[in-house]
Amino acid sequence: MSNRSNKLSNRSNKLLRLLRHRLNRMPPPAVLALSYLALVVMGGLALMLPFAATRPLTMLEALFSSTSAVTVTGLSVIDVEHVLTFWGQLILLILVQLGGLGLMSFAVLVFSALGMPIGLTHKSYLREDLNQTSFNKLTAMVAEIFRAVLAAEIIGAMLLCLVFVPEFGLIRGGWHAIFHSISAFNNAGFSTFSEGLTRYPINPIINIVIPALFIFGGLGYLVVMDVQHRKFWRGWTLHTRLMLVGTLALIVLGVGLTAILEWNNPKTLAQFSSPISRLTVAWFQGVTTRTAGFSTTDIGGLHDSTSLLYIALMTIGGGPTSTASGIKVTTMMVMLLATLAFFRRRTEIWAFGRSIGLDEVLKVMALIAIAAMLNFISVFLMAATHDGQFLDISFEVASAFSNTGLSRNYTGDLSPFGRIVIIVIMFLGRVGPLTLGFFLATRTMPRVRYPEGQVHLG
Repeated sequence: MSNRSNKLSNRSNKLLRLLRHRLNRMPPPAVLALSYLALVVMGGLALMLPFAATRPLTMLEALFSSTSAVTVTGLSVIDVEHVLTFWGQLILLILVQLGGLGLMSFAVLVFSALGMPIGLTHKSYLREDLNQTSFNKLTAMVAEIFRAVLAAEIIGAMLLCLVFVPEFGLIRGGWHAIFHSISAFNNAGFSTFSEGLTRYPINPIINIVIPALFIFGGLGYLVVMDVQHRKFWRGWTLHTRLMLVGTLALIVLGVGLTAILEWNNPKTLAQFSSPISRLTVAWFQGVTTRTAGFSTTDIGGLHDSTSLLYIALMTIGGGPTSTASGIKVTTMMVMLLATLAFFRRRTEIWAFGRSIGLDEVLKVMALIAIAAMLNFISVFLMAATHDGQFLDISFEVASAFSNTGLSRNYTGDLSPFGRIVIIVIMFLGRVGPLTLGFFLATRTMPRVRYPEGQVHLG
């Protein structure tokens, strides 16, 4: 018996060494993507356990739910309130928390846990993206991020208890508060209520705490720490200034246009006679498109114009190194600045007294081009295999790619193939930015230079 156990132990050690050797040879983004994929598979298997659901989940249902949680999307093909038990909801919440830590933070954790050597190129990219002067400070930064996350979620849960505990009691109400606080901060959009938050359309605590959590989580850890540790405005980095200005502009645009477009819609704002109530619902829905995914009104009842507005807002998303996804606010800001510079015939791009290099513009072009291609391919595949309205399909795909979770009541109509398409686009929407960033940060000098040619554009 001892010889057999020794042989098994030796084989296990060899397999572990081989696996570690293979992982060390893989690019960090590939390791990160595989880690997310492993987490999705393990989460799906956990949700299929008998005690996790009130009925047996199919493999596709479990994988869809797990992917949606890990990518902090919030789209669901099952009723979280009635199909999942407490343990199933707990599994879902753990997946949301792990997935919402942020790509860069999760990457640092993976690299540290595996003891993987990180090359100079990768260090430079991580250091630049996290705004650090030394790679050695990244571990301390991750610890600070965890403290901020924990504090925000605890405070959010305590405030939400003021709403849920009087209605559901201490145990159930406390669980609802914890679930929604974590889900909101991580921009996940999952709710323990079948109808979401539509039962609290004008509740002041819900309309303050939930948006505060997902806006705070969607700004990005760099912005939060910059605001916390540096002097107002002058001490902030260009990234922080662009993020805050862009976020404020998008909030004003989203809330204002929602109020204007939906004011007389009997399915949404016009349900309420009071202007204050209508503005309250417009406020919540105008900001929740920042990849949060919660709703206090019927998204399927929105006008087509409002749905198109939300597609654009969802695609933009939140900030880098945050719990939000999308192409990011800073990407949109750099694109607008580059366009403005082109029309003004300027050879340099600048904002707030700082210039923006050509490399950043090329990154923006690559991000937008890839996002457009992924969305187009997904909408095409969905339209070719589904008989639904084109707007419903486009909205669903945009929500999946941006990891938002809003839906025009179409998720339940997805075919098995449609669910697979949404699973893939949710996954790519979450792991894609870091993978793309790795390739953009890895520069290769050309061995041959060619004479410049002329291409007619426009």
